[in-house]
Amino acid sequence: MHAPVRFSIVATLAAADKAEFAFVRDTIEVSDSVLSRQVATLEKAGHVAVTKGYIGKRPRTWLALTPAGRTAFAAHCQALRAIAGNGG
Repeated sequence: MHAPVRFSIVATLAAADKAEFAFVRDTIEVSDSVLSRQVATLEKAGHVAVTKGYIGKRPRTWLALTPAGRTAFAAHCQALRAIAGNGG
């Protein structure tokens, strides 16, 4: 989660129950391949859940923070605030 792209992914997902892959890609302004690699890393760490399905005949991928991912993100943000001297 320390890498900027992974932090951006988790921050985007923290604001919702789940988000479509394309929405996250466009929000954090990375390519499909970059997002895919970083999501795989977060999924392996247990921070992000990936769900695949269809809307009509079009394949879709949804991303969501796991409970462990939400906890890790909150702890990471708290640590950043402490480093910045804003409490923690």
